[in-house]
Amino acid sequence: MSEPVRRAVEIEAPSNRYVIHPLSARIVPYFGRAGITPNQVSLAGMGAGVAAGVAYHFYPHVPCVFLGFAFMFIWHVLDGADGQLARLTNNFSELGKIIDGICDYVTFAAVYVGLALTLAAVHGGWVWWLVVLAGLCHAAQSAAYELQRQYFNVYGLGRASSALPDVNALAPAGTAGVLHNIYTRAQLLIGGDAAAFHAALPDDEATRARYCKIFAPVIRRWALLSANTRTIAIFLCALVGSPLLYFLFETFILSAALWALLADQRRRYAAFSAAPG
Repeated sequence: MSEPVRRAVEIEAPSNRYVIHPLSARIVPYFGRAGITPNQVSLAGMGAGVAAGVAYHFYPHVPCVFLGFAFMFIWHVLDGADGQLARLTNNFSELGKIIDGICDYVTFAAVYVGLALTLAAVHGGWVWWLVVLAGLCHAAQSAAYELQRQYFNVYGLGRASSALPDVNALAPAGTAGVLHNIYTRAQLLIGGDAAAFHAALPDDEATRARYCKIFAPVIRRWALLSANTRTIAIFLCALVGSPLLYFLFETFILSAALWALLADQRRRYAAFSAAPG
């Protein structure tokens, strides 16, 4: 059974809901008719991301900052399009999810390296330690945010394409299965109580409706940890000539936001479980 092409609007950030994903939706039918695969769209988006990294390397030149932002915007549109195309053509798989995730991380890695090369020339080699730390924080935040979105899609909306793999499987199928299994284990580790809470949820329409009502507004707050926030923050910090501020923002401010959101989620899980259905 095919699923809705667009992502769940209930939990989308305004920038995705009103700008990026409508643009993605416009180009997806053309991709489908041309026989372009979701993985090809993901790789094209990664190419735009790498171009953004090259442009941001020259951030002291203001036109390059705008060029970097433009390439990242293209990446966002294509990143939205690959998932929509997969649902339109019913062509989603563990390999596709891995490729999509890798392309996302390569995009930001390219931008981080592009910025760091210039920053290190100005401030010294210690900048690389901050950039690596920011990258690790970024990975943890993104994994936790994506876990919340996946759970909402599965337990709130019943979308099978977002289901997590069985991490207890003795032999995940192929390289993609192994990588997906490892990534999911990392998500569950960061997510804390999320797995136990969702495993105990009854599978009925009333629970799904209550789940959507309670958790949709909560997950929209998690969008603070989305790629959109980082794209805007990188652009603004580079525009004022201080991308070092971005890496501090990523490392300390967004990490603090992650722990606050996890603590709030634990309280909401307990309240949801205690409340009568």
